[in-house]
Amino acid sequence: MSSLTIKRIIVWVVSTILGLLSALLIITVGFAILPSLFLPPIITPVNSEAISIARYGTIYFATTALPLALLFMVWLDHFLDTRILPD
Repeated sequence: MSSLTIKRIIVWVVSTILGLLSALLIITVGFAILPSLFLPPIITPVNSEAISIARYGTIYFATTALPLALLFMVWLDHFLDTRILPD
């Protein structure tokens, strides 16, 4: 394997992991903390709690994580110069 292929594999793996972790963070922590930070107390529910992936839904989790992974992939592709995306 060439070094470019290895770099491309690394970009795909790292971007997938970062996409999954950021989606998990957004879903579990974001739904519990962020509404109370930005919304007034009248709108924010009093008993805000973290949402699990099972309650959120695995298909919804996948459709949340995929765009985030692609976003990370674009930037990693740019900075590591793997030329996954055409110029």
